[in-house]
Parts: sequence; structure tokens; C-alpha cells
Amino acid sequence: NLQESESENKLDGETASDSESKSEFGGSPPVPTSDDTPEVLNRALSNLSSRWKNWWVRGILTLAMITFFFIIIYLGPMVLMTIVMCVQIKCFHEIITIGYNVYHSYDLPWFRTLSWYFLLCVNYFFYGETVTDYFFTLVQREEPLRILSKYHRFISFALYLTGFCMFVLSLVKKHYRLQFYMFGWTHVTLLIVVTQSHLIIHNLFEGMIWFIVPISCVICNDIMAYMFGFFFGRTPLIKLSPKKTWEGFIGGFFATVLFGLLLSYVMSGYRCFTCPVEFNNDSNSFTVDCEPSELFQLQEYNIPLVLQSVVGWKTVRMYPFQIHSIALSTFASLIGPFGGFFASGFKRAFKIKDFANTIPGHGGIMDRFDCQYLMATFVNVYIASFIRGPNPSKLIQQFLTLRPDQQLHIFNTLKAHLVDKGMLGSLEDA
Repeated sequence: NLQESESENKLDGETASDSESKSEFGGSPPVPTSDDTPEVLNRALSNLSSRWKNWWVRGILTLAMITFFFIIIYLGPMVLMTIVMCVQIKCFHEIITIGYNVYHSYDLPWFRTLSWYFLLCVNYFFYGETVTDYFFTLVQREEPLRILSKYHRFISFALYLTGFCMFVLSLVKKHYRLQFYMFGWTHVTLLIVVTQSHLIIHNLFEGMIWFIVPISCVICNDIMAYMFGFFFGRTPLIKLSPKKTWEGFIGGFFATVLFGLLLSYVMSGYRCFTCPVEFNNDSNSFTVDCEPSELFQLQEYNIPLVLQSVVGWKTVRMYPFQIHSIALSTFASLIGPFGGFFASGFKRAFKIKDFANTIPGHGGIMDRFDCQYLMATFVNVYIASFIRGPNPSKLIQQFLTLRPDQQLHIFNTLKAHLVDKGMLGSLEDA
């Protein structure tokens, strides 16, 4: 029996050192889970088997979440940024709470306070950078904001350094190892959660379409992989997630690519989705009005000869963004799920079913956003690598904040450059 128990532990990825750590920290029993399904649904679905009951609960709650997603999109960028902030805080809370439960760290001196203090410091740094970057004119107009912006990084470093010193002062001899475990736990959580949510907001400022399409592709892939796996799944995909199947993985991929093309086509025709989100200093509000870039103007593409005989067309009219949507949906389908597998491995390592029980049938907020954070990083890197170019409006804003002698120097340098290129003379003749 002892050998069987040891082999089961090894299958779960537990080693001897893990067992020693658990005994040192008081053990790490599974976080208890309960049936969090609303009583109304329990009564309505009482005659169904557990498999179909779970299917209906997940389906109904999924529709509710999609409806909420549409509502916050309708309410505009400011509400979206607020929701991203709230989701970030909730995800941080769920992961930190697991650390409390696993390592029985409730009695560590200052640890709860320090965890949330570091969250505050990191958010102050990232959101301060965002305000300085996207609200440049407003910052320069208000004296307190201008001072905070000028010394923002020094203030951020001083705040973090204060927390670091507080942590060192809180070290207790009998808890050294546990305290450093939790210090690392906190910082890895900040890296995963706060950094990624910051990138989501940056994607939003590039245009609502860069926020909505990637998130929708991950949602679509999650739903369609579940549907294909539920009805056709036979072949296990990965041991970390026993319920995931190859049928669901492949079916989700094709469904998501098709969905991405259709959604991109619909959204590319509306300026409110395609224009960058900018702050209007006159009205002190966000605006999303502009002349659509080439990405969002219909163009004609030649269909490869191999496919012409199949589809019967020689050319097709589509938005260039739809081509980029193929890359986004492919990542959401093939690489995005590995964020979920990573989360599954994390939960198996600590013998928990879900991060929390916030959403009936779905688990915690982090259970729903494990793939979204990986997607946010990809979209930000993709935009920086293939889409974003120099922004003339930001350069002009910075130019206007310089001293007159500096402005004159740049003007003369630019004038000499244009004369050498032969562009200034042609403009004067015109």
C-alpha cells in the first residue's frame, strides 16, 4: 500500500522534497470545493445526469458572461479599463489565497499587507507609465501631474524599495524559508497578472478591435473546443487536462479561424472599433474618430490558382486586418490553450480543482483568464513587430513642450533635411 501511495504521488508530479516541504509548512490539503451552482439551476436541471447538468450550467453561465462582455464594450474604453483593473485584482487575490492555504501562511508577520502593498506599487508604476504616454498633453497642462510624471520612475522605485525593506525587517528566524517562498509567490503572481493586464490596456489604446478580436477568439476557441470535445472527443490530448481531446483541439482551431475572419470583417467597417483610443483635451474624454488606415480599407486579393478551381473565384475583396486575424486566431487556438494547460498543471501541483468558486461551473476568474493573459502578450508583441509605426501626433506633442531654442534647432535641422531631399523646394513652388 505504501508503494502504491508513493507511485500515485509521483504521477501527480510530487517529489520527496515536496513532501518534506509540506511537512515543514504544516501540509497542503486540497482546498475544499462545494457545489456553487445557483439553487434555481439545481432544481431546473435535477433530472439530468451530472455530465449534462454540467453542460447546461456552463452553457447558461457562458451566455451570461458573453452578454456582460457586450455590455462593457458598449459602455466604452474607460469602463473596459476599469473592468480590466478589477479582473486583475481578483486574479491576484485568487492566486495569493491559494498560497495562504497551501503554505498555512496566515500567521506570517506583515505578509498579507506586503502582498497588497507590492500590488499597489506595481500598478502605480504601470498605470503611471500609461498616463504619461497616452495623456501627455493633460499631464503637461496640470502642474501636480507634470511633477509626478517627471519623477514617476524614481517614486515607483522608492515605493518598491520601502516594501523590500519592510519584508527584510519582517523576517523571523523560524519562518525564513516560508517567508522567501511567499515572497517569490507574490512576485511571480505580479509578473503573470499585472504585467499582462497592463498589456491588455495598451492593446485597447491601439483600437478596440485589437482588444475585442483577440479576446473573442480565445472565448470562441474555449467554447468550440469544449463543444467538439463533448460530442466527438475520444482521444486524450494531454495528461495535465484529462478532459481535453484532440477532436476538441482540432475542431476548436478551425472554428476559431473562421470566427476570427467573420468577426474581423464585421468590425473593420466601423470606425469606433478601428480607430485608436485617444484622449481629447478639449472635452476631457476619450475619442475614437479618425480616417481608417489601410488595414481597414477593402482591397482585392488574387486567389492562388490551386484554390481557384475549388472556390470558383479568381479574386476576393477583404480587409487586410482579416489576414492579421488569421495569425491572432491561430495563436488563440494552438498556443493559447497552453496557458490553460499551465494553469491545470499549477492546480494539480497543489491538488485544487479551481482557483476559486466565483463563477458556477467555471471556477474562479483566473480559470477564465488563464489563456487571455498569454494572448495579451502575443497581441502586444505582434502590434509592435508588424503594425505600429511612428506616431506623428505624439512627436508634435513632445516637440511643443520643448524650450523655444530647442524647437528652433529641430526646425532648422528638419528644414535642412527636407531641402536636401528636394521636398521643401517643391512645396514652396506649389
